[in-house]
Amino acid sequence: MTDVAVIGAGAMGLAAAYHLLKAGHRVEVFEADDRPGGMAAHFDFDGLSIERFYHFLCKADAPTFALMEELGIADAIRWRPTHMGYFYQGQLHPWGDPLSLLRFPHLDLVTKLRYGAQMFLSTKRTDWRPLDRVHADDWVRAWGGERAWKVLWEKLFTLKFYELSHDISAAWIWTRIKRVGTSRRSMFQEELGYIDGGSETLVRRLVERIEAMGGRIHLSCPTSEIHVEDGKVTGVTAGGERRPFGAAISTVPMPLIPTLIPGLPGALKDRYAALRNIGVVCVIHKLKKPVTRNFWLNTNDDRMDIPGIIEFSNLRPLGKDHVIFVPYYMPQGNPKFSQPDQTFIDESFGYLKMVNPGLTDADRVSSAVGRLKYAQPVCPPGFLDMVPPVVTPIAGLQIADTSSYYPEDRGIAESVRVAKEMAERVP
Repeated sequence: MTDVAVIGAGAMGLAAAYHLLKAGHRVEVFEADDRPGGMAAHFDFDGLSIERFYHFLCKADAPTFALMEELGIADAIRWRPTHMGYFYQGQLHPWGDPLSLLRFPHLDLVTKLRYGAQMFLSTKRTDWRPLDRVHADDWVRAWGGERAWKVLWEKLFTLKFYELSHDISAAWIWTRIKRVGTSRRSMFQEELGYIDGGSETLVRRLVERIEAMGGRIHLSCPTSEIHVEDGKVTGVTAGGERRPFGAAISTVPMPLIPTLIPGLPGALKDRYAALRNIGVVCVIHKLKKPVTRNFWLNTNDDRMDIPGIIEFSNLRPLGKDHVIFVPYYMPQGNPKFSQPDQTFIDESFGYLKMVNPGLTDADRVSSAVGRLKYAQPVCPPGFLDMVPPVVTPIAGLQIADTSSYYPEDRGIAESVRVAKEMAERVP
């Protein structure tokens, strides 16, 4: 039996604590936020409990399904046919299936066929490693040509990564294409899933099991240091108090590691310091009526500074409420990132009215903003060799965040998979 400190109570941290406790270890979880869940945490949105940052399930999310089965909540998984749209220069088009692609008026037939071939073959590819050292924008251009890049891709890259948009691995964008592309009922119908009651259903059950097995979760208790002496973990300082532990699992963003663990070897700290991460300002609107019929709407409009919107209530039914997420991803140093919440609220609602001119100010019930400095790892070509291994040279210390399951993108499924693997390594 080992005393283990888990840093971070997101999906990865909670799942790690759960599996550690099952194995007989003593576990304490330390979370800086006032609630568990991380990016999957809920908040009270004017009487509606909902995630601060949108989540959905795909057919490939086997680790999530296995964990929910083990926790006795597999019956909370729901599947629903969903639609995708594309708002291009003031016009709303259906998207996401072969007929919509063929009918799209802003590409020639050859470009459409090349783009369609790339999407289809991406769902069949199994070996992603050759894509690791390829630039994503070059990969897209090689398949679809310059016209496809300008019409379909350029805004998605530049309005998420800005000056870093060329420095993205093709493996990263490929896995996003494959995950959604393989979550279909048929070639013509996408099918995505959600958890009844939202991600809070899973978070709450994990917390219940952790506490029932004797684990402790400390909220509003930031960890300032993981202590390392003589090449091994000796404890953590959290909430201003130093506590002894024989092992530690960190799930906080990797750019924070050099400060969090000053006892790491200098070369290893440099590897963590070299990793980049972008932030997000995610606006959530509650409306009296829908904007579109789509769950996911990509946008390419010269008047808009967003690459898309997520009409969440078109996936998870929310009664009379229509909930739309409008994420603004950008590097934390972008001047816009520090603008006040109301600026983002007003601007994003203006975009919704562009998409649906029938919307009026009276249709907006309420709005909220979620903001994270570390929301999306930047995965440049060669990232496989850049990201440090989960198991460190320090005895008892493992470090992981969403970068650790590259090329997979952020998601609960991969987080709980890595969490279980980390727990199994603790002797």
